[in-house]
Amino acid sequence: MTTAAELEQLDDEELDGRLAEYRRELLNLRFQIATSQLDNPSRITGARRDIARVLTLMREREIALAEGRDLTPREYVAPSPRRPRADEELEAVAGADEDVLDVDDEIDEFEAEEETPVDDELEDESSLEADDEGEGEDD
Repeated sequence: MTTAAELEQLDDEELDGRLAEYRRELLNLRFQIATSQLDNPSRITGARRDIARVLTLMREREIALAEGRDLTPREYVAPSPRRPRADEELEAVAGADEDVLDVDDEIDEFEAEEETPVDDELEDESSLEADDEGEGEDD
């Protein structure tokens, strides 16, 4: 697969040649699919995208020419490597793990608190039933 930056370096005649080459490749890939010989179907997507890149670049140049702008090929500049995270960001990431542990501890505490009132309620109901039985004897 060719990048747009690499295609921008080509002149119009070379772009026409690449377009014909990519279209021929797509046709061959379609035949391979029809005959069940294509091992990697994602190659069709790559060929279609290459065609789209060339057509887009050709259209950009056509519009620039119609508007009277000079669209010269830009010099390819490699992307800069990603910058490392700042120390504060690293501390925030490290602190996130501690927060997860704190949440787990809080959940355990909450579950422990929930169990206790349920037991108390059962004891209260037992004592109420006992009181109800005792009241019936007084009458």
